Amino acid sequence: MAELTQSEIHPFIRKIETIALFALSEAERAALAALPMQVAVLEPYQDIVREHERPARSFAMLEGLTCTYKTTRAGKRQVMAYHVPGDVPDFQSLHLEVLDISIGTVTPCRVGFVRHETLRALFRAHPRLVDAFWRATLIDAGLCREWMLNNGRRESYARMAHLFCELLMRLEAVGLAQGNACELGLTQPELGDALGISTVHVSRTLKELREAGLITLSGGRLAVHDRARLAAAAEFDPTYLHLRDPKTH
Repeated sequence: MAELTQSEIHPFIRKIETIALFALSEAERAALAALPMQVAVLEPYQDIVREHERPARSFAMLEGLTCTYKTTRAGKRQVMAYHVPGDVPDFQSLHLEVLDISIGTVTPCRVGFVRHETLRALFRAHPRLVDAFWRATLIDAGLCREWMLNNGRRESYARMAHLFCELLMRLEAVGLAQGNACELGLTQPELGDALGISTVHVSRTLKELREAGLITLSGGRLAVHDRARLAAAAEFDPTYLHLRDPKTH
């Protein structure tokens, strides 16, 4: 692992700026950029933290895609959320001694680990950042509620459309989507674990969305051809993401 340079931490700062209710001061931005992170480069399908662990550090996403998941005793996996650059997927471990979820990579990833005592020192020195991180935790809870509704009550066509709408918007917020397209290395089995449907059903639903002229998912890249119609099919309301334009603060 290597130390993170200030230029590489920008996805993390961008994420905080999209959700904070205030404009970050220069001192707050500098403190976030100066966080001593240890960077790890990880392969796909590698666990970062596991259920029942007691971590002494949290991590920020710098590149790639990870997922929070749980498994049954029979080994069936349910993806609970995807995490994009800028996210801090296991921030809860700062306050919960034992993890009740696992988080693993979906694509090749770079993550930056920060020790809990370092985060606590940051919050003591810059109390407003506590509000920003607390808001991020509440937004994660909102995302979980939306996923429960999506997987529990929507048909697979709307369910998949909703997931694509969400990920495109979240990647846009941190500057990683251009022209209604983004890198999205999700395999059909991965989509099945997230949406609670079989791989065969995933393939059929992708075909339906493609034939409707809404999306193309090929070569690890998602292209949305008709964003308004995709959002309508998904009943997508982005309120639960609580994204803000930093320029409006």
